[in-house]
Amino acid sequence: MIYPIVAYGDPVLKKRALDITPETLDVKKLVEDMFETMYSASGVGLAAPQIGKAIRVFVVDTAPLEEDEGKPGLKKVFINAHIIKEEGKEWAFEEGCLSIPGIREDVYRKEKLRIKYVDENFVAHEEEYEGMQARVIQHEYDHIDGVLFTDHLPGLKKRLLKNKLSNISRGIVKADYRMVFPMKK
Repeated sequence: MIYPIVAYGDPVLKKRALDITPETLDVKKLVEDMFETMYSASGVGLAAPQIGKAIRVFVVDTAPLEEDEGKPGLKKVFINAHIIKEEGKEWAFEEGCLSIPGIREDVYRKEKLRIKYVDENFVAHEEEYEGMQARVIQHEYDHIDGVLFTDHLPGLKKRLLKNKLSNISRGIVKADYRMVFPMKK
């Protein structure tokens, strides 16, 4: 099932999401639907809050970002994730977000991270990632903490984007996928 993407301005995007247990919901079905939703919107990551669910689940597939470098990419499910450590030099990359269509801005993030999480079978993992894989994980991890990439921008840049962001909330934006707008009349 392909979910509509929740647009900027919806309160679920600013909430800290809750951990889940195997009994919370059908995780395998949710993950399958999240990958289907992400691919249909041409995304490389999708967090549960972006489909209206305030739970700590996100999926990533970095293959489209890494194919030019000859890397296979990372396709993975992260449940109840917690970043343990971020390190290395901060580097800029122009990020976008399915919940904020039409806006792309440079965001600075650390180059490496260590994260603990459980997979869709609730098997625990602790792993390190770097480069583009770390960046996509950090972006999606931000979503489950109620943080958007625009929150990382300097004040002036945020003020310059205010009208565009307001228009997204009202549904005055073009997206090639179904969306739900919090302020659409």
